[in-house]
Parts: sequence; structure tokens; C-alpha cells
Amino acid sequence: MTESQGTSISQVDLPLHKRRQGAGIEGLEETHLERPDRLQAVREGELASIHSWELVTAVDGPGTRLTIFFSGCPLRCLYCHNPDTFEAKNGQDVTADELISKTKRYRRIFKASGGGITLSGGEVLQQPAFAKRLLEAAKDMGVHTAIDTSGFLGRNASDELLESVDLVLLDVKSGDPEVYKRTTGRDLQPTIDFGDRLNEKGIEVWARFVLVPGLTDDYDNVEKVADIVERWRSNVSRIEVLPFHQMGTDKWDSLGLDYKLRDTRPPEKELVERVREQFRARGGFEVH
Repeated sequence: MTESQGTSISQVDLPLHKRRQGAGIEGLEETHLERPDRLQAVREGELASIHSWELVTAVDGPGTRLTIFFSGCPLRCLYCHNPDTFEAKNGQDVTADELISKTKRYRRIFKASGGGITLSGGEVLQQPAFAKRLLEAAKDMGVHTAIDTSGFLGRNASDELLESVDLVLLDVKSGDPEVYKRTTGRDLQPTIDFGDRLNEKGIEVWARFVLVPGLTDDYDNVEKVADIVERWRSNVSRIEVLPFHQMGTDKWDSLGLDYKLRDTRPPEKELVERVREQFRARGGFEVH
């Protein structure tokens, strides 16, 4: 999950400027199955562990989006603002049919706003069978589709799954492998490999970079991120520089986790603009 910020609604009649906080799966029916039946349903893409959902505007892709946050993630990003998505077991079981029905309900809003659905997390590609089913159903309805991913589990995305993806919000968390490892606990290369694959397939990408003072803000690190994104020049339509914030501190504390960025301040406007200019200097990219 990225550090994106914006506004959201969770019902059609709620104003777009009112953002719901921690809505969870309110409005969705939770499913309870015995372990063998549950495992079978997960394998077949009928059931997944879901953290929450919301309708959002100005984030997670174009237009108003039904964003579904999956539980479970292999990364441990130091700045994660939803650490309660780390473990899949902490989510709630929801059926694909329940979320497909929710998608149908909001088709009018998607059409009016140019929006659609976005599968986020956690890490959506940790539950690829379920993701594939939702994406295919949305495409059958004529709904725009997006996934928000680190790309670390890009190997889990089959060609068939990607055929139903219109847009990938790809988080390039660092350009330097050592900084990436320090930031996420994982390796950078799978993200590059997945981005290369998306480029080969011509799937539109919005590249995202979280700017954390003292962690990812080094000039050379940003240049290396720009080098990576430049590999995908033909399909990256947008670069987003997302300023670090402290919105997740309380969650880390409530979970008893060691939040190492407690004393890190959000980046100054001058630093944010410097980083955006580094990307703009490559030419041809829409940078935000």
C-alpha cells in the first residue's frame, strides 16, 4: 500500500470530500468456512482475506475508484501506514461474488467519473486467483481496472490476469538495492522485472515513489529510481512523488510494532519539488 492521500466515500450519497477512516468491510458480508472448505475456496479464487474497501477520488487511479485492500504483504516497509495489512490472517474472509456485486452497484459512478476498481493492499498479488476473478468480472462489465502493487510478487500475475488490467500503480520504493532492502526488507530486482514485463505488454503504468527524509531522499537514490522508470518510458504515463507522513504511527503502536520512523518529519516543500524536478529532467513524463 502506498502513501497516497485523497478523499473518499463509502456510500453513493456521501459527499466526495468526506473521507472514511478504517471502514473495514462494513457493507460487505463476511464468510465463515471450515478450514478445508476455506482453503479450497481460496485456491479457486472464490474467497480472499480482505482488509477494507472504500470509494475514493483523486487517488488510486483515474476518476472515482472502488478500492479493495487485500490483507497480507511480503514487504515490511518502514513507513507503511497500514501495518495491520501485513498478515493475511488478520483480514476478513469475503467472497468474490460479494465484491463483484459491489462493483456492479457503482457502475454509474465509474461511468460518470471515468473511474473503476483498484485492487490494493497489503499486496494484491499475494492472492492472485481471487484478484484475477475480480478483474475479469470488472472487464466483462466494461469497468476500468487497476492494481496497486510493489511488483515484488509480479511472478504471481499470470498473463491471463494481466489481460484484464488497464493500469498498474507500481511502487518503486528505491533505486538503490541496499536502500530498498533497508526500506522494505526485500529485494529490488523483482520490481524491475515486473516493470519490464508490463512494458513489454504495453500495460499503462503510474510509477510511484514515497519520499522519506533520511531514507529515500538521497539525490543519487532518486536518480536511480528515475533510471529504472526510464526503462519503461513507452508505458509510464505518470510519476507520483508521495511525501512521507506520520498517519500510521498509532497503528504501529496499537500492534506493538517497533516504528523506526517516529522522529522522521514529512519532507519540506523544497525537497519534494527537488525530487519532482529530477524526474521532470528526464523529459516527457507527467510528474505529480
